[in-house]
Amino acid sequence: MRPVVTLLTLGVTDLPRARAFYAALGWRESSQSQESIAFLQGVGTHLALWSRTELAADSEVTHDAGGWGGITVAHNVGSPAEVDAVLTEAVAAGGQLLREGAATPWGGYNGVFADPEGHRWEIAHNPFWPLAEDGTSQLPD
Repeated sequence: MRPVVTLLTLGVTDLPRARAFYAALGWRESSQSQESIAFLQGVGTHLALWSRTELAADSEVTHDAGGWGGITVAHNVGSPAEVDAVLTEAVAAGGQLLREGAATPWGGYNGVFADPEGHRWEIAHNPFWPLAEDGTSQLPD
């Protein structure tokens, strides 16, 4: 397996609301989208929004208790000020602020919001992981 993540699919209960939320954050929908699924353009990794029920069936999940599934999506930015700006943008688009931006024990700065479906997003500035112009990062060897 090549160490490349190309698509992250979020299970949603209200696809129109999820589409509107991510559009308000600047995610552009692909022409490959359909009525039942939205494909959003990313840089390297793309985002899909699909029915939580359909995603569970497709993933062989037989019992969906809801709640936190043990995963948080991270979005790294170039500065602490950018962390705060993205958190503000997410709340303005309908997200819920879970933790304001603050210094971390490891020397960075981060905060957390939830999208309207409850998916957690960490917005982080990690001074030890430089970002390329396109927003991608390369971990040190």
